[in-house]
Amino acid sequence: MPQRAMISLEERPRYRLLDGPTPIQRLARLERALGLAESSGIYVKRDDLMGLGGGGSKLRKLEFLAGDALEQGCDTFITTGARQSNHARLSAAAAAHAGLACELVLTDTVPREDEAYRHNGNVLLDQLFGATVHRQPGDVDALTVARRRAAELYAGGRRPYIVGAGGSSPIGCLGYAACACEIVRQEQELGLRFARIVVPNGSSGTHAGLAAGLKALGQDASRVTSFSVLAPVDRARETTVQLAGQALDLIDPDRPFTDGEIAVSGGQLGAGYGIPTAAMLDTVRLVARTEGLLLDPVYGGKAFAGLLDAMRSAAWAGDGPVLFVMTGGLPGLFAYEPTFRPEEPAA
Repeated sequence: MPQRAMISLEERPRYRLLDGPTPIQRLARLERALGLAESSGIYVKRDDLMGLGGGGSKLRKLEFLAGDALEQGCDTFITTGARQSNHARLSAAAAAHAGLACELVLTDTVPREDEAYRHNGNVLLDQLFGATVHRQPGDVDALTVARRRAAELYAGGRRPYIVGAGGSSPIGCLGYAACACEIVRQEQELGLRFARIVVPNGSSGTHAGLAAGLKALGQDASRVTSFSVLAPVDRARETTVQLAGQALDLIDPDRPFTDGEIAVSGGQLGAGYGIPTAAMLDTVRLVARTEGLLLDPVYGGKAFAGLLDAMRSAAWAGDGPVLFVMTGGLPGLFAYEPTFRPEEPAA
């Protein structure tokens, strides 16, 4: 009997931003370069290939967030992030597509002052998509600033909709619950089952949504493994557990999580969010030179480095094929151009 591959999300407001399922591809050249056994295949789900705004995982969350905003009659989408936030860039693109004004509260969280980081990458695209950007120091509570700005807009007769960093609210997580269904259907089509589904963990919504979706399908949510790129591992896991539970409550409140179903690793964080590591640099170069694929330096590069470390050390040996979700973030490579020069060492 085929596995269940659908959960009911039809009652949730949704503004379509994706053209359809993103493909799954096998990285055969990378496998050969690593000397992996045939059974230890590495596959990628190309969420970087979405058409709108340069693509990336945040569009899955934004389908439900923009849908909720439009359902409430809002006219302005407000969100937060770091200066080079992928979520901010895609929020601006989604808002433009949906006919909403967009305001971004962006903090200087990452200690970089070079020209590329301050003006290239996502910063350039935020401007092109027409967002109003409010720059803030790194120690400012961006959500407080966003709420204050929303109050000003509301007083002027506008209808603002506020979203926190990464779009990782329970509603936003529904985007990756839907993605879990997509992956299960693709597994059935490919005739395989991924032993692990690997993602970066920033604001925790991607991991939480996938876990909630798998759980609602009656599957093993612990198949999802994430590598923290933002918070210390204990805090990242706590946030992921909380968000996954809240998202599952929106889908199937009678099916709670149990201990041990959320696996988060802190082994690739390095000195902190947005700060390059030698492993990230090596991984981005390796994947580019074996497969012609581009990982971003903040999220995907670090998480894929964790995947490679686990496979090289035989920690996942014999488990079966692994799926890595390429969450996008290509503009970040241009923002980090100096980092990829040989003369700039990584931490």
